[in-house]
Parts: sequence; structure tokens; C-alpha cells
Amino acid sequence: MSFAEILSKFDDILYTWCLIYMLAGAGIYFTIKTGFVQIRLFKDCIKCMLERKTSDNGISSFQALMIATASRVGTGNMAGVATAIVVGGPGAAFWMWLMALLGAASAFVESTLAQIYKVRDEKAGFKGGPAYYIERALNARWLGVVFAISLIATFAFGFNGLQAYNIVSTMEYYVPDLHNTEVPLVIGCILFIASLYLFFAGSEKIGWLSSVLVPIMSAMYIVMGLLIIILNVTEIPAVFASIFKSAFDFKAIFGGFTGSCMVYGIKRGLFSNEAGMGSAPNASASAEVSHPAKQGLAQIISVYIDTLLICSATVFILLLTGVYKTDSSLNGIPLLQQSVAAQFGPWAIHIITVAVCMFAFTSIVGNYFYAEANILFISKNKTFMTVFRVAAAFMVLLGAMNSMDVAWSLADVTMGLEAIVNIIAIVLLGRFAFAALKDYEEQKAAGKDPVFREKNIGIDNTDVWK
Repeated sequence: MSFAEILSKFDDILYTWCLIYMLAGAGIYFTIKTGFVQIRLFKDCIKCMLERKTSDNGISSFQALMIATASRVGTGNMAGVATAIVVGGPGAAFWMWLMALLGAASAFVESTLAQIYKVRDEKAGFKGGPAYYIERALNARWLGVVFAISLIATFAFGFNGLQAYNIVSTMEYYVPDLHNTEVPLVIGCILFIASLYLFFAGSEKIGWLSSVLVPIMSAMYIVMGLLIIILNVTEIPAVFASIFKSAFDFKAIFGGFTGSCMVYGIKRGLFSNEAGMGSAPNASASAEVSHPAKQGLAQIISVYIDTLLICSATVFILLLTGVYKTDSSLNGIPLLQQSVAAQFGPWAIHIITVAVCMFAFTSIVGNYFYAEANILFISKNKTFMTVFRVAAAFMVLLGAMNSMDVAWSLADVTMGLEAIVNIIAIVLLGRFAFAALKDYEEQKAAGKDPVFREKNIGIDNTDVWK
């Protein structure tokens, strides 16, 4: 059995028998316990997202949101959605949407916990995330280290290799027999140099890059999706009918569960929005806000941007153009390129190429931001950090020369292991996020701008909320 086959087998077992139930269960539990916070406090989510910093510490709530969105909004929204629909069917879209709505509550909890248990870093900013709240609140540094290692493997190696692969795959339209040429190596070397520069540049440059590029590219891609919807508006009822018919075809789902629209929708939904995985809290912890619940609310918007807007744009581009049904040889980015070409002509392929490259590259630097925070949790040795930065950039180079099956399976497996550790932690610690939400709402009801102190929720083990 080859390495790719072993990864694929483990991938199927992990999601079919474990993660589907954990993610859905956690999302339902948090939704109920927070009183549907992701819907009920939507206006507060918008307001908190736009709140400015009140000091020079950390980064703004918006910058933290954009770093999280930079990691979330990547090729998973394009290639991942395309793969889910080709393999699982149109119903995968429904399960992605459902996971986003449920996952938004999980995103609130994990990001609020990251804010509660964040610590000051040596540059007068903040750092934190699941490894930190596992160590501080569960008194289990060993489990925090396990999480940190799994996140580093997921983002610095699994995801970044995949993002590099997807950048290369955009060239299939331009270069015949792409993977038998030197083009992947050349692109990989360019990505290696650019990544290495930003990895050494620090969080401020990463935050700035993300806050500029992500909104621009997201808006462009959503506009393209809206144009296709408008031009094919009479087909919308048929598209929704195909989505719901496929999503609730339980005979087909349970007849081939591991390859069903349910499993692929959940897998690609998780890869895309990352809610409950423990990734976004690393960015959330870096924000300077007056109350932890504010950043938790802001992160709900990131999940919605990712799945309900950008993934949905891909869904409608694919289903309205119908190329996936007429050419079974296409998948991933090449399928998306040909789908927009079918609507607008060959020139539109170049727009998708640019969008994929920009989304993928901002994901690479956003992913590194997460990995660095967890490297620092394990060791602050400067030599160790330097070696890691070079290794992470080298993984981008290797990923550019990977195969599609290995790239996706490796990312899925490492992501799944990381998610298991984090879900267990946030379920055990969720009561602190619920208490923070209650404190936030009580202060809002009293006409105050909520300000948090650890004693408000009956704890005394935080670093910055004394």
C-alpha cells in the first residue's frame, strides 16, 4: 500500500467515525448554550469587528479578523468546494452551510477563550490560542504541547504545502503536461523566497498584508459569483432543488458514506471555515480589545465570510455553469477556471488564476502566523525559531511539487487530529466563554461599553485581565 493510499484510508476513518460527530455535536451544544449567539447578536458581531484599538498593544480586532480570514479564505473555498461537489455531489453545499452556522458558535467559544487566557509577548503585544488556554485553564501543559505540535504540522506543513500545490495547479491551463516540466520547481522557489521574507518580517507585516489583500480579493471573487447568478437567475430554483435533493438522499449517502455529499461537505467545510479547529484563536488572542467576548463575536463574521459568501460563490459558479457534469476529467482549480470560462470566455480564467494565487499566498502567511505562536509556546529559543522558519518555507517549496491526492489527504489528516484536541478542550472550558458572554450582555444592557476583569466570571488565573 502506497503512502497516498495509507493517508486516504486513515483520512476516511478519522472523519467517518469521529470528527463528523464531534464537530456537529460541539456546534449544536455551543449554539444552544449561547442562545444562538451567531444569529442573535449579529449586529454586535459587525460592531465588534470594526472596533478600533485603544492602545499601541497588539493588533486591532479587524486585523486579527483578517489574519483569521486570510487563513480561512484560501484555495479550500475554491479547489476544496470543487472537489466536494465533483466527488460528493451538489448536496455537499448544504452540509457546508450547516457546518458554518453551527461552527460559528464554536468559533465564538474558542476565540473568547483565547482572549481570556492570552498572555503578553516580548514585543508589547499579545499571543495565545488553544495551547495557552489548555495549559492555563486545564493545567495540562503536555496536552497544550500535543495541540501545538498538531497545529504546526497542520498549518506549517500540511496546509501550506497544499496552498503551494494549488498555486501551481492554476498553471495547468497555460502549461501542457505541467507536472512533467520545471514550472512547479520555479514557482516553488519563488514562493520559498517570498514566504521566507514574510516569515522573518513578523506579525505586523502579516497583519497589514492580510488586511489589504483579503478584502480586495474576496470582494472581486464574490462579485464574479454574483454576476454569474444574475446572468443565470432563472436557473437558481433548479440549483437549489439539486442541492437539497442530493443533501437529503440518505439512501445514496449511507450507501457510500465515506464518499458522500455529507462527509465531503463537512470535511471541506471544516477545511474552509476552520471553526472548532483551534486555528483562528491564535489570531484572536493577538487582538487588543476591552472584552474577550468582543473578539469572539468578531470571529463569527470570519466564518460567515468564508463559507456563506465565498464558498457559496464557488458553489453557484460550478452548479450554474454545469461544466462539472460535462467534463469528468476536471477537478479542483482547473474545473473552476473552465467554469468561469464557460460563462465569460477564456479571459476570465486569468481572473481566477490571480484570485487563487493571492488567496493561497495570504493563506500561507496567515497559516505561518498560527504556527509561530505555537512554536513559541513550545520553545522561545531563537535558533530553533530560525530553523523552523526555514523549514516552513521549504515545505512551501515541496508542496508546489506534490500530487493532488497526497496534498489533500495530508492536510485532512493533520487538520483532523488538531481539531479533536481542541474540541475536547473547548467543551471542557466552554463555561468560561458562556460566563464571559453573560458578562458582556449584562454590561451592554446597563448602557456600558463592556470592559472585562477576570473576577467578573469568578476566575483568578489570567495574565492580562487582573
